[in-house]
Amino acid sequence: MTVDKQNMAQNAVAVSLNDLRTETIPFETLEAAFGPSSLGILIVKDLPSKFVPLRHKLLSFGSYLTDLPAEELEALSCPAAKYLVGWSHGKETLRTGHYDTFKGSYYVNCAFYRNPSLQNAPADSFHNFPEYTAPNIWPSEKLLPGFRETFEELCTLIIDTAVLVAKACDRYAMKNVEGYEAGYLERVVKTSLTTKARLLHYFPPEPATPPSSSHSDTSADSDPDSWCATHVDHGCLTGLTSALYIDESQPLPSLAPTSSPPSTLPTLPTSPDPLAGLYIRSRTSTLVKVSIPADCLAFQTGETLEVITGGKFRAVPHFVRGPRPEAGDGDWEGKGSRVARNTLAVFTQPNLGEVVDREGGITFAEFARGVVGRNT
Repeated sequence: MTVDKQNMAQNAVAVSLNDLRTETIPFETLEAAFGPSSLGILIVKDLPSKFVPLRHKLLSFGSYLTDLPAEELEALSCPAAKYLVGWSHGKETLRTGHYDTFKGSYYVNCAFYRNPSLQNAPADSFHNFPEYTAPNIWPSEKLLPGFRETFEELCTLIIDTAVLVAKACDRYAMKNVEGYEAGYLERVVKTSLTTKARLLHYFPPEPATPPSSSHSDTSADSDPDSWCATHVDHGCLTGLTSALYIDESQPLPSLAPTSSPPSTLPTLPTSPDPLAGLYIRSRTSTLVKVSIPADCLAFQTGETLEVITGGKFRAVPHFVRGPRPEAGDGDWEGKGSRVARNTLAVFTQPNLGEVVDREGGITFAEFARGVVGRNT
């Protein structure tokens, strides 16, 4: 797999939050974002002022979370839910036969968006599906003060925005997808009890060791999906923050019992390796590096929406490339540093009993079981 550097700078379509609210986005813009020759991703700018500090605070927590003692992380894990609630590391297989050890994840069910008292999807008819019906696990305030409050507040903001993006997608689908249910995606996002968030921490590659060395002998240049293998999200619409890069060469500054992550946390404005970051494969199979501004959100379409629309909306294949090791090319200045990457993804999904494949009568629960079975 090679990266087409000529296409690295291709820009994703960007719209303002206000234009989403007032439904004044031209149809041509929606076509450019989601049409047959698009990237399948939309950037939303002009977000509420609280977004930037919330993003920085939660993504900073990503490094403090993974720095907890092993016994604390074990207590925050849920094997019964196949590690899809709470802490997870090395449990997912995106490459056949290879467990993904390059990142750690913290999964949270977002049923609280519908009802603040809910921490999981109801198990009424799905008693054997703890991946979605097991309640959230939260670290104590003593361990990570403010973690839960920050997580829930940021996810709520992202889902609020996703509702507006879904409404725009519905406008596009009504003109392009035969038999499309009016307001379908907006309803799914707004009423879902299965939306799941994932706080991700990509561990720094070991010095002088390509991140892919555990499964091949290729260099980072010949194996660009070195931090996260190519995959598609299995939900309807995924909300993504931009990544926060942190130099973890030195121990993290102490986390005070009643404070946010300290301002002295050694964050970087971008990855020191310009080739590192998020890549997607466009509708025309072009490989494109996508940069999300720190004050914006990105939304991309997932596999469930592709099934629902008979392929008119396609899931977006994407991967994350890690920074090259110390032995990398001379054009990257990260030699000697240990750069981690923290980000948040929010996967909006239908409720478990919702039929997503009308021909086969397949519900989202049945569809999701297949995906979970392949990846765990």
